[in-house]
Amino acid sequence: MMLTLLKNLARSLAVLLVVTFATFTLMFGNGDGIARAVLGLNARPEDVQREVVTLGLDQPLLVQYWHWLRDAVTGDLGESFYTGQSVTEALSSRVPVTLALVIITLLLTVVLSVLLGVTAAVKGGWVDRLLQFVTVLGTAIPSFIIAIVLVFTFAIAWRVLPATGYVTPEISVSGWAKSVTLPVLALLVGAVASAAAQFRTAVLDTLGRDYIRTLRARGISERHVIFRHVLRNSAGPGLTVLSLTTLGLLGGAVFVEQVFALPGMGQLANQSAQVNDVPMVMGTVLVTIVIVLVVNFLGDLATTVLNPKARIR
Repeated sequence: MMLTLLKNLARSLAVLLVVTFATFTLMFGNGDGIARAVLGLNARPEDVQREVVTLGLDQPLLVQYWHWLRDAVTGDLGESFYTGQSVTEALSSRVPVTLALVIITLLLTVVLSVLLGVTAAVKGGWVDRLLQFVTVLGTAIPSFIIAIVLVFTFAIAWRVLPATGYVTPEISVSGWAKSVTLPVLALLVGAVASAAAQFRTAVLDTLGRDYIRTLRARGISERHVIFRHVLRNSAGPGLTVLSLTTLGLLGGAVFVEQVFALPGMGQLANQSAQVNDVPMVMGTVLVTIVIVLVVNFLGDLATTVLNPKARIR
């Protein structure tokens, strides 16, 4: 088991290095272009070259990446090319907003997808057909479309929830809950639709196994079979789906935060990319990768604990 976890950790670190280096290469590969974007299109060539040296973009790419990686390990992600604000400082106020959306949505997705998936697999009939219809509908409609519909329904037509803005929990817990309700719902629809279908498939596969038929033949109650054996053995595929769902939620948050004007990582990444603020973009990419890798590692850990076949002594 420990060997498996160490391998997963090493793989996660390798992915982190590869993705950050690839992103760094794409972003920092054109030093003159970055300097001109900072100074403006009408900047003189000599000013551009001077800015290239000032930003350290005249050094070899590997040297630049090493300096960035060394500073990133210590928590220094550089400063914005445009505002001069520390990237770490900017992210410290925005990461909690995005994490709140993702974590709340993920927890609700776990509960709802397990309930819906297990119910559809066990009951079958119209319940199963309804879930399949909702799955197709939920996965076909983008989260930002759902967000717009929610705004028109609950913020404009009924006026029961705010359309935009964010209230921190320190100011008002109820205000914070209202400000994240619609964004969470916008992300939740697609996440539950996808995860519930995968849980249904995993449960159906487990129910068809010989040992399940043996347990039923021995007179063990259906509830005991479902909760003690079926759910445990269906957890592996389900946890894998939830890990992938987290990546989808982070991507969906970029659009949802724009619709609801939330000061999260998605909004920061979008604004930074539009003005070519490379250090800020790299900071958001790094934090996003770390979140995804941590979730995947925790998913692998849970799978290893729940599934004896995944353990290596």
